[in-house]
Amino acid sequence: MRRRLLLPATILLTLAALTGCSADARGGFSEASYDSGGAAPNEAMPEVSEDRLVEQADDRQVIVTGDLWLTVEDPRDAADEAADIVERAGGHVDNRSETAPRDDDPGRAELTVRIPSAKLSGTLNDLEELGEVEETRTYRQDVTSVAKDLDARITALEASVDRLLALMVDADTTSDLITIESTLSERQSDLESLQSQRRSIADQVDYSTITVHLGSEADAPVDEPDTFWTGLVAGWEALVGFVSFLLVALGVILPWLIVPAIALLLTLALLRRRRRQRAAASVTGEGDRTA
Repeated sequence: MRRRLLLPATILLTLAALTGCSADARGGFSEASYDSGGAAPNEAMPEVSEDRLVEQADDRQVIVTGDLWLTVEDPRDAADEAADIVERAGGHVDNRSETAPRDDDPGRAELTVRIPSAKLSGTLNDLEELGEVEETRTYRQDVTSVAKDLDARITALEASVDRLLALMVDADTTSDLITIESTLSERQSDLESLQSQRRSIADQVDYSTITVHLGSEADAPVDEPDTFWTGLVAGWEALVGFVSFLLVALGVILPWLIVPAIALLLTLALLRRRRRQRAAASVTGEGDRTA
């Protein structure tokens, strides 16, 4: 009798122990999953490979613009060489302006160029070899989120246009057809606008915009003197410049001084003549009275 009672009791206790262990195991796994995002407590988190990081960096949409100031011997010839460098890189010149040389001024030039972004660094190095680099500025604008948002909106509108085209085929009444056509025209207009914006962003990302300023030595910034000799040279040049300024100013003012000087001389001559005439008249009158 005892054996018959012990056997079921042993089976029940065993089942209860197994159930408790299963519950503890499930409870521990769920908690670990919650704490570590689905990984086991002692399991290391997966590392992001370098290839994946490069791929994520390549997905970025960046617009690059900038300015490059160069001092060259002949700005017009340097502008031609700059245009050739850009075209060899696969780019093009958007705008070009030149100032013709006058007297001792060799003039200046300015180019707005579009350079393939993949070749921007090498092309800028080639452009810098045209003369002395005075200043370089580059600006970067990340438009990845804007581009992705436009892509998503374009995809949604394309799907909407396709659905409207399908509804137009199955339209039963004239009123339904008119309503569908009106909505379709509006969606297509919005789609074309978004596609135009997306093409503009893609063009700015693919081609960087750089403005190249080409000036002569006369336009170059003056270097600050940092030694006795450079200070002496700077002082002498300042003195020569001041004397030259005075000579130029005298040349400008001299014509205005000549006319008044001539008038003054004529006035003085007339006054002297009148005095002489009066003196002669006085001497003549006294002689007559004496006689």
